[in-house]
Amino acid sequence: MVRFPNLRAGLLICAVAVSAAFAQAQDAPAAVDGVSAATVDGTSGATEQAAPEAAASAAILAPNEHPDFPNGFDPEKECKFEDAGAKKGERVPPFGQMLKTLWESTGLYAFLNYDDASFKKRHACKILAAARAEESAAAEESRKVLSADSGILPQHVGRLVMILVSFVLLFLGIAKKFEPLLLVPIGMGALLSNAPLAGINEPGGILDFVFHGGIETGIFPLIIFMGVGAMTDFGPLIANPRTLLLGGAAQFGIFGTLVGALALGELIPSLSFGLREAASIGIIGGADGPTSIYVTSKLAPDLLGPIAVAAYSYMALVPLIQPPIMRALTTEKERKIRMVQLRPVSQREKIVFPILVLTLCVMLLPSAAPLIGFLCFGNLLKECGVTNRLSDTAQNALINITTIFLGLGVGSKLAADKFLTPKTLGIIVLGLLAFSVGSAMGVLMAKLMNKLSKTPVNPLIGSAGVSAVPMAARVSQAEGQKADPGNFLLMHAMGPNVAGVIGSGVAAGVLLAVFGAF
Repeated sequence: MVRFPNLRAGLLICAVAVSAAFAQAQDAPAAVDGVSAATVDGTSGATEQAAPEAAASAAILAPNEHPDFPNGFDPEKECKFEDAGAKKGERVPPFGQMLKTLWESTGLYAFLNYDDASFKKRHACKILAAARAEESAAAEESRKVLSADSGILPQHVGRLVMILVSFVLLFLGIAKKFEPLLLVPIGMGALLSNAPLAGINEPGGILDFVFHGGIETGIFPLIIFMGVGAMTDFGPLIANPRTLLLGGAAQFGIFGTLVGALALGELIPSLSFGLREAASIGIIGGADGPTSIYVTSKLAPDLLGPIAVAAYSYMALVPLIQPPIMRALTTEKERKIRMVQLRPVSQREKIVFPILVLTLCVMLLPSAAPLIGFLCFGNLLKECGVTNRLSDTAQNALINITTIFLGLGVGSKLAADKFLTPKTLGIIVLGLLAFSVGSAMGVLMAKLMNKLSKTPVNPLIGSAGVSAVPMAARVSQAEGQKADPGNFLLMHAMGPNVAGVIGSGVAAGVLLAVFGAF
């Protein structure tokens, strides 16, 4: 009989090896699910990688599944793959570091320091990041659903409350005519999303497809910006360039609320917001729904629902929110000020202006180029005189269709389980603060300009510096005519109103360039 003296030892070693392999296989999916985004390491050397990230990389980019990368490109050395569950923007970086990041995000820096190899590596890392994010998206969404708080009310009570809220929105839009193009779709979306057992707002439902396909991706905001550009006349801004100051002053609400959101977290730990989340909340102060959605989708996707609802709600309620602020900060005499008629603006100026604005944006702040670019493109279609059919489509059919689905998608986030939470209510309050501060700063800047300028400036046009076009300008006109029925401020208010659109786009670019890196 043949004996195997080492048989027991061999079997023991095999058992240990199989157990280790089984344990590794069990851990691999969790590691894959935990990886979502990638950013390029500034150096070509190796980067420190955590064990779960390395396991996920080996699972997703296995050598037998993907061809070898050329030029010795190794994703694990050239890219930083970040944990999806990691909180970004928890700490405020040093001011000097933020300035350095802003400079390195400009087009000038890219032109002066262009390196073809680095550009290709950066682009490759972004592609790999998208693949990893897609791998982990389903599991991450499932974890969020299972761990989500039910809200401050039981679900059956919360649904009834939100259905009543949808009735209020429909009433304001239909009976009171407060921006019906926004409030009616939002109200109907809220009503549909709170219908029990209908599945309209669940994964696979139509509202879920609308939100993820158009809002979360940023497609709808850019189409809306193109339509706004096609409907907007930049003439009042070109004729009176100093109204750019009013548009800039109104953006103070964005950055002031960013600081306020961070401070609120120190006072109330349950309402703690990271730097990226605070930046996304602050952008509500621009009163620009498309910009708010676009920025939030990049910086804080988890807050996209409540921020979109807050931004569009305050846009629609401009006629209610702004007049008390305007009357509180101005005197009867100031509201009666009549401004000098604007000079005529040539067609050539109107054609050159959007091209010049976009060129400066590309060179100085490429992160704002999508928003500013679509705005300028739409305006160029309107002003160039040879694309009337395209201009007509952009400012009518296309923007109307997009508005319908955008409103339904925003309303879908008024579901009770997603909206009736302490953090969401905190966002609503901070958003109102941001919008109010922005409006107030525009009025105060106009008062200062009236004191320093030789030509009169009615402070009421300062509130139009927020980018709710043309609602804010109409409010300035209405308040001016209450004080003096013969005073026509609409065209004067359109200057800061258009400047506010550009200003909110620039502010969004700064937030994306600076805080997107931390």
